[in-house]
Amino acid sequence: MHRNAPLTPEGRYRLCLRIEAGWTVAAAAESMNISRQCAHKWWSRYRDEGVEGLEDRSSRPLSCPHQTPARVERRIVALRQSRKLGPARLAGIVEVPASTVHRVLVRHGVNRLRWMDRSTGRVIRRIETSHCGELVHIDVKKLARVPDGGGHRMLGRTSETMARAHRAKGGYTHIHTAIDAYSRLAYSEFAGVENTDNCLGFLARAVDWFASHGITIERILTDNGNGYRSHAWRNRCAELGITHTRTKPYHPAPNGKVERFNRTLLDEWAYARIWKSDASRARTLDRFLHRYNHHRHHTAIGGPPASRVTNLPGHNN
Repeated sequence: MHRNAPLTPEGRYRLCLRIEAGWTVAAAAESMNISRQCAHKWWSRYRDEGVEGLEDRSSRPLSCPHQTPARVERRIVALRQSRKLGPARLAGIVEVPASTVHRVLVRHGVNRLRWMDRSTGRVIRRIETSHCGELVHIDVKKLARVPDGGGHRMLGRTSETMARAHRAKGGYTHIHTAIDAYSRLAYSEFAGVENTDNCLGFLARAVDWFASHGITIERILTDNGNGYRSHAWRNRCAELGITHTRTKPYHPAPNGKVERFNRTLLDEWAYARIWKSDASRARTLDRFLHRYNHHRHHTAIGGPPASRVTNLPGHNN
């Protein structure tokens, strides 16, 4: 219904009640500031169908003789999934306008390549949640340590800097992250390699951290790392009343929210500036997380993650 419509379903019902009470159709129409023909239409529907007849009806035509044939649509979708071509190139193959190809792709939900699995061409089913804690994604990101005095990003890839890095045997640091699917609120820490003990320790601290923000974790989604396949992990999740599921091997897309956070972690923190040591970088992780959770505008939710946590302590002060 457009914003200037003179009658709503409730208004139509009042119109019919006036006619039932003895008003003429012309008088009732004038009182509602509509035409006599319009009043007759709603009065006729009310007599034939009752109150249900006063609801809006679909304006969709019963048939569309100019619609693209089903066989052509099937061919367009099949080519899209197998060859990953755009509307302009598909139009040349199936010999229909590119605008028609685009509408077909939209109708079948394959108009964005990022919505499709690149290897199989199948549409990726998005995970939708309705409240905080319903699903939390967990993952571990390996990050090369920064040698004291700076690494190759500061000093360049010279033989001297590479030899110094080799002597330092910096190796990798491991950042464990838990991110709430609904709010995108994230908790990260340096928790060591991805073994059972470290994963269990991180789980306990993540549960407490989310609880301090009024969020109870109901389900966790992880990959198939060693720490998440252990009996100790399974038993601990059961004790906490948390359902644990794992992604299909070599298919990280279902865990995409935390995978995308890892990319943000690299772009906006780990590689956003040149560091002189690993310790100097590590000290700024909490500052970055605060900015991400409370100030950084998240395009998928239209604001910072904290804006979706309705019971966040301090918000109602």
